[in-house]
Amino acid sequence: MDIKFNSNDALLVVDIQNDFLPGGALGVPEGDQVIPVIKDLITAAQQGQATIIASRDWHPVNHMSFHEQGGPWPAHCVQNTQGAEFHKDIKYPDNTIVVSKAFEPTLESYSAFNAQTTEGLALPEILQKNKITRIIICGLALDYCVKASSLDLVKAGFDTLVIKEATRAINEEDGEEAIRILSSFGVQVI
Repeated sequence: MDIKFNSNDALLVVDIQNDFLPGGALGVPEGDQVIPVIKDLITAAQQGQATIIASRDWHPVNHMSFHEQGGPWPAHCVQNTQGAEFHKDIKYPDNTIVVSKAFEPTLESYSAFNAQTTEGLALPEILQKNKITRIIICGLALDYCVKASSLDLVKAGFDTLVIKEATRAINEEDGEEAIRILSSFGVQVI
């Protein structure tokens, strides 16, 4: 992969959290295979002085998406648990911006577009402040959070790229459909 980053780029690493990796509460098949590729992307982004952003699910224990509340998913990425931690092999630089989503019990959010820092700064504000025009996206899962984030970003006018070898889907057919949808909206899948 030969992505050249610059200071007007952002690398958005979506939800590389223990619960989304094999063995986790909502493990994505082959999700761990993206880790070496993402590590290379982080290095390339640092070299190009791009902004690095890591999104995370940050659910309260009683989140509406959990089976216990009538939602579709098992409990996952509960705030301040090991399942919500970023994978240990991903070493984010100190200046990485961490944004959290789905942290309100009654609000579901697959997209990192509305995620925010602990200070309440939302992703669009971060991108504007850093003069970002192009966003390179990787992470989990292609058919949910990567797709939703990419669609919101391209609709907001950002040049949006998804790195196919740096993402995996929960379901292969849904992953293929996600790629078709992303491409139809102008997201570059490379």
